[in-house]
Amino acid sequence: MRNFFVLIAGSGVLLSAAAGAADVDVRPLNVTVAPAFPKLIWPDWLTGTDQGLRRNPLPILLTGDGSDNRRLFVATQYGSVHLLANDPKTTELATFLDVRDRVHYDSNENEEGFLGFAFHPQFAENGYFFVFYTARRAAGQVDRRSILSRFHVLPGNRDQADPRSEEVLLEIPQAAWNHNGGTVVFGPDGYLYIAVGDGGHGNDPYMNGQNLQTLHGSVLRIDVDRRDDDLPYAIPPDNPFAGQPKFARGEIWAYGLRNVWRLSFDRQTGTCWGADVGQKDWEEINIIRRGGNYGWNLREGKHAFGPGGVGPREGLIEPIWEYGRELGKSIIGGCAYHGASAPQLEGAYLYADYITGRVWALWYDASSGQVTANRPILDQGPAIITFGEDSAGEVYFTTVEGGIYKFAPQTCRGVP
Repeated sequence: MRNFFVLIAGSGVLLSAAAGAADVDVRPLNVTVAPAFPKLIWPDWLTGTDQGLRRNPLPILLTGDGSDNRRLFVATQYGSVHLLANDPKTTELATFLDVRDRVHYDSNENEEGFLGFAFHPQFAENGYFFVFYTARRAAGQVDRRSILSRFHVLPGNRDQADPRSEEVLLEIPQAAWNHNGGTVVFGPDGYLYIAVGDGGHGNDPYMNGQNLQTLHGSVLRIDVDRRDDDLPYAIPPDNPFAGQPKFARGEIWAYGLRNVWRLSFDRQTGTCWGADVGQKDWEEINIIRRGGNYGWNLREGKHAFGPGGVGPREGLIEPIWEYGRELGKSIIGGCAYHGASAPQLEGAYLYADYITGRVWALWYDASSGQVTANRPILDQGPAIITFGEDSAGEVYFTTVEGGIYKFAPQTCRGVP
């Protein structure tokens, strides 16, 4: 795995593109980004080396299991999940789950594949975890489907999942290869939240963003520990549209979203963060709330979108932050930082841009509803795929080349 070098305290060019941001602190941060596992080697069968090929491992997700911080799990977009020791000296990955035989991934259609992975809050007791992926299609089959499934580990062995244990909870038809969403994450309430994209293509041609009869363009919330009569899960009774089937799907928690990548909960405050990838001009960060309508495809960021676009209006929630094409064009949502390695990041929401490799730390004051700082960390770097947390709250990010990186204070003098 190659290291990369970054501009730590940039030239100050990473200014905010957000409206009304004159009082926001945008000074570059002195934070070091370094390989978390500098000696880690991906297995040959995953990189294609054993077949004379060259492909990136595409580490699409990284997480702890919530109970044992000596272990980390990293999933690939191809459909494998790997276990590694949470130690900078670690060199090897063990395979925890391999479902490549049922996952569809095509490098020319690179928003499909294995996209989501979350451990049950009681994983240490019940061995359950949940995945979200694009289903492999049979020969001649054209229908695309996103699958939400539950798996469990082998009896008495938390280091090895049973691929035969799959129980499909939800199937979502997809019209296109893009805008699948895919984040699955448990909230502090114990319910499972699922981010689902608007159905694909461009400009939301199916008008899914404002359609409450479809699961597309939404954040869903379900109870995986109970079952309703006709479902393999239950709809929580306090979901905003529960019990209103003629009006809306009961699974919907929030809607009007284009393609959230990713969704996360602040482990201290419970705030739900959603980074929504833009269509044409604006990338945005939202605080996801019960029943919230985030405006797509009437609005993109804080702006009217397309011929049917509208200005700010009651009932449409504005993002707390946005940035334009001069800074990037594909937001990668992260996590609120509560780790020990870089205390100067405490409480910041970390996020990045896929195209430019830039990384920022954003501070939000919930009492005033205002962003107080949006401070650049990296000015450039390789394409970032995802952020993740270990069980102790340390934050990492991964890159397309297979890198796993973490944050630490900068030791030289400079901007605090």
